[in-house]
Amino acid sequence: MKKIFIIGGAASMMINFRKEFIARLAGQKFKIYCLAGGYDDISRGRIEELGATALDYKLNSKGLNPLKDVIAVYDLIRLIKKYQPDIVFSFFVKPVIFGTIAARLARVPRIVGMLEGLGGAFTLHKNGPSAKTKFIKFIQILLYKLSLPLLDKLILLNSDDKKDLVGRYKIGVKSVEILGGIGVDLAKFKYSRAPAKPVSFIFVARLLAEKGVFEYLRAAKIIKQKYKEVKFYILGSFDETNPFGLKKRHLDMYLNDGIVIYPGFVDNVDEWIAGSSVFVLPSYREGVPRSTQEAMAIGRAVITTDSAGCKETVLDGLNGFLVPPYEYEALVQKMEYFIQNPGAINKMGLESRRIAEGKFDVHKANDRLLKMVLGD
Repeated sequence: MKKIFIIGGAASMMINFRKEFIARLAGQKFKIYCLAGGYDDISRGRIEELGATALDYKLNSKGLNPLKDVIAVYDLIRLIKKYQPDIVFSFFVKPVIFGTIAARLARVPRIVGMLEGLGGAFTLHKNGPSAKTKFIKFIQILLYKLSLPLLDKLILLNSDDKKDLVGRYKIGVKSVEILGGIGVDLAKFKYSRAPAKPVSFIFVARLLAEKGVFEYLRAAKIIKQKYKEVKFYILGSFDETNPFGLKKRHLDMYLNDGIVIYPGFVDNVDEWIAGSSVFVLPSYREGVPRSTQEAMAIGRAVITTDSAGCKETVLDGLNGFLVPPYEYEALVQKMEYFIQNPGAINKMGLESRRIAEGKFDVHKANDRLLKMVLGD
């Protein structure tokens, strides 16, 4: 029985983003080890239910301490030598970088990495990058140049990321394949007709500038002045340590004025999307956003940006609209279109579902991913 290490960041991400793939591997009779940080009894049990073994390791997927990263690499080498996997498959930025280095030093026969986006340092903000962002990007490119050539295969979600890594930054990799979206469970995210009386918009993402949260808020404020019955929902977590993050006191101003509705943490995002008319993600850059795929599966028209990753989800004018990043005025214009043409909401939403069935079925995506990882 072949053995595979799947190396990710947090345990929650391993379950939320890889559970169908893990189950697919288990059906192929692989011995599967899922390496992540922050396992508890519940998440460890969920991994075991999928047919895999949960292993803790020390990499902090968001930390910037190089000494801790070196320690984490040695910890990974120890685990790899102990379990002797035939394949190491890592996903997300830091697990790909350091998991790849550890796997090569431990002489793993096949090493595959998947970058679901290049990282926040590669996202261009309207006013340009800060000095800290420039430094992080410089270090990240160096680490990419060190680690990515060690992969047997690099998997990306969109061709723009390939153009940056291979073209612009001249990072040599043996083999690159484009997966597209990682997909969603179309049976879980079922189609439903969108409510359109009143028209409502929903934003689902981390509350960061790069996700377009400030453009969404500005557009909402303008629309509410003219169309008081329209509702605006916002779902996502704060990151108070991020200099580009939305602060709670800033959001409170919009809440107190009745401009947006923020329910806090929810574990039923699909129900909130189903209760909304139009999905909005004005992000500056993505891999291929999972939240948009979920909204499309549910049958929601989408407003998103004509930027890397986001533009993979919308055929402009068919299932929604593409707007330039940073431009809240363009958001206002497209939101107003749906308010004035409510019949377009379900017409475009049905097209979203059709596109999701063709492009974002998680089982079809995992069939492609399995071939890429195994090299078949």
